[in-house]
Order: sequence, then structure tokens, then C-alpha cells
Amino acid sequence: MSPFEKLINYTSAHRVTAHVLFWTCVYIMFISKNTFRDPINYIHYEMLETAFYLSFSMLAAYFISYRILPRLMKGKKHTMVWIEFIVGSYLISAFSRTMVIYMLEPIIRTPPFEQESLFEIMTDLPKLFQSYFLHTFSLSLFFVFIKLIKDQYVVQKKALLLEKQKAETELKILKAQLNPHFLFNTLNNIYSLSLINSPITSQSIAVLSEILDCILYRCSGTYVPISQEVTLLNNYIALEKLRYDERLSVIFTTDIDHNGVIAPLILLSLVENAFKHGAGEDTGNSPIIAIDLKVENNRFSFTVKNTIGKSETESENGKIGLNNIVQQLDKIYPENYTFKVTKSDTHFTAHLEVNLQNDHN
Repeated sequence: MSPFEKLINYTSAHRVTAHVLFWTCVYIMFISKNTFRDPINYIHYEMLETAFYLSFSMLAAYFISYRILPRLMKGKKHTMVWIEFIVGSYLISAFSRTMVIYMLEPIIRTPPFEQESLFEIMTDLPKLFQSYFLHTFSLSLFFVFIKLIKDQYVVQKKALLLEKQKAETELKILKAQLNPHFLFNTLNNIYSLSLINSPITSQSIAVLSEILDCILYRCSGTYVPISQEVTLLNNYIALEKLRYDERLSVIFTTDIDHNGVIAPLILLSLVENAFKHGAGEDTGNSPIIAIDLKVENNRFSFTVKNTIGKSETESENGKIGLNNIVQQLDKIYPENYTFKVTKSDTHFTAHLEVNLQNDHN
């Protein structure tokens, strides 16, 4: 967290203290300036005079910040707001001059001296504007400017947080669409094995348990270690090979120069699609699935190639699965990935490349 963010968080959590500290700093700055300019008279009246004028600036600052600006930003009834600003500014300026004449001057001036009447104070508009409005409101603008910066930062931070929460929710929905599909297919496979009392049924259940443990408890974040995804793919391949025996040829090669992180379950979805259409369909020959995973210089490359039958057409579920993958990639790796699928008479290939340099552990 940057010092600026820490300051914003502190002022939000300790608002009264932050305001007191701000105006105290402004007060010290002004009395220090006056002390340097006129050290002899400083003790007599400068501290009191500075406190008087600063209090009027505080009144103007809070009037603008918490009454005028919020209503202007809502975009409604601007005419009434400007009228209120003019009337409020006049009253603050008149009040400031009245307090100076009837409270401050009797303290710092040596009598006898003349004092304007309330009527003269209220009707002397040039004096109110030049000597009080400009002085009082010019100092208050410093506070207003800082508050606007803070409010704008808070608004942007909330917007980013809401956007992040929205994206995370959408990702969870997309993952929820993929995981039940995988689980349904795998349970069907194990059910088929149990019907024939296959000796590999218990082993299949154990492997499925490891896969579910990974999906339910280790893949909840946006990123997971690539090594974890490799283990997940090996377990899934082992589960499918138990089902197909020697009829299925699976080649899984990896070349990883460092263990980065990747979005979870996307690779599993691609491999599952290959098994469904490469091994699950009648291709006329022994099905072959080739999987190649590489990580080199923060460049992740993943290719899945499977044989297909000549009469096989892409199902609607297959399209939905690939669309879900693309939607996840768009949200997690915007403009940092390429995903291509190619289909020939005999093979279907899915190729994914991801730039990992912006990932986080």
C-alpha cells in the first residue's frame, strides 16, 4: 500500500482527527509567516487575528464542500444551488465582518475608534466582496481541492472494487458451468465400470477424489501454480486411461523453465474436450491425444490435439464449453493471450498461448 493510500485510509477512519490536524497545520503555517514578518506585535494580536480569519475560512470550506458541491454533482436544480451559494456566501462574509468589527477590533485596537453599524456592514457589498469574500473563500478552496481529490480517489477505488467483484462473480459462474459437466461425465464412466464389477473401479474413485479435492479446495483463486495444473491433468488422464485401457494413446509432454501461475481449470476443460471427442467418439482407428505444455521466458503454451471421426460434428455443448473458456480468458488475460482451434477431417487442435508476465502469485 502506497503512502497516499495509507493517508486516504487514515483520513477516512479518523475523519475528525484528520480535519483538526489539517486546520492546525494551516494555522501554524499562517502564524509562522506573520511571526517572521512582524515578530514584535505577534504576541499581542497575530495569533488571535489568524484564528478569527481561519475560522471564517473553515465555515466557507465546509459550506462549499458539504452543501454546495454534492448538490452540484447530482446534476439537478443547479439554479437553486447557485442561488444558495450566493446567499450563503453573502451571509458568511457579512457574519465575518460583523465578528471582526464587534469582537476582534475591540480586543486588538486601542479605543476610541469608530465602528460601522450593522446596516452599513450588510449593505457595503464592495467591502464584503473585496475584503471578506475573496479572502475567506480563497483560503477555503485549498480544503475543497484536497477533499475533491480524496473523494475522487475513493469513488474510483470503489468502482474498481465493484468491477473486480463483478468479474470474480462471473468467473465463478463460468467455472460452475464447467465443473458439473466434468463431474457428470466422470461419474458416468465410473458407474459403467461398477456395472461390470471392474477391479479398477476403486482406483478410479480414489483418483476422482484427488481431482475433486483440487477443484473444490485448491482452484478457488484466480491463479494457481502451473505444477498443480500438471498434477491435475495427470490424474485426469490416469482416470480416463483406466476406462479405455490400451485402446487409447495419450502423449503428455511438459517443458517448464519455471513454475509460474495460470488460471485454474481451463487446461482441464481443453483436455476433457479432447477426450470426449477424441476417445469418446468412434474415430475408426485407435484414438490418439497429444498434449504439449511449455513455459519459456514467461510465455505459456498449451496444445491439445486429438483424432476425430470423419462424421463427427461439433455439438452444442462443445461450443458452450469453448465459449466459456474464451470468456474466462478474456476476463483474466485481456489482450494477453491467443486461443485458436483448428479442425481437419482427422484431427481437432486447440492451442493456447498466455503472457504470464502480469500474473500474481
